[in-house]
Amino acid sequence: MRKFLVLIALLAFATPADAHKVVASGWTDGADIEGEVGLSNGDVALEGTVVEVFDLNDNPLGETKIGQEGLFRFTPTKAIPHKFRANLGAGHVATLIMQVDELPDHLKGEKAPIQTQSKSTDQPVTVSGDIQRLVAKAVRKEIQPLRKEIASYKEKNDLQTILGGVGYILGLTGIAFYIAARRKEKKGE
Repeated sequence: MRKFLVLIALLAFATPADAHKVVASGWTDGADIEGEVGLSNGDVALEGTVVEVFDLNDNPLGETKIGQEGLFRFTPTKAIPHKFRANLGAGHVATLIMQVDELPDHLKGEKAPIQTQSKSTDQPVTVSGDIQRLVAKAVRKEIQPLRKEIASYKEKNDLQTILGGVGYILGLTGIAFYIAARRKEKKGE
């Protein structure tokens, strides 16, 4: 019985491991692909980390390096899917695949400016490429912290964690029933 109580005490003070996943995302910025590499706990890849670029058959297309804030930039020249791979060390390898429809517009043959209706004059207004790029850059800058928070949230609340919590509760319930049965058995003697 003493060993059993020691085991329960050790389990009560056990702490979860600090596991994390590799997070990689990419988007277009004008004629380039810009991306972010890091860990789900919010750490970004070290500046200078090499990001290799391949096609889907692992033929090399080029490489780039992580710059400040865990970001990389690559200029694609072919309208094919691109696979980005960065080795962050300690067994952490980030892989990101961007399909053709996610590549910059110039590779897909799209160059037409966006037209929208002006609310004041009800006349079509053409938005130039420069304004589009500025707005896209501002939006990316604002949503970057949100992407990190979502990745962190996914890491903390995955199915394995939920099932582990349910198992922990069932285990404690089983221990309580065991102790209650032992007490009842001792009273019956």
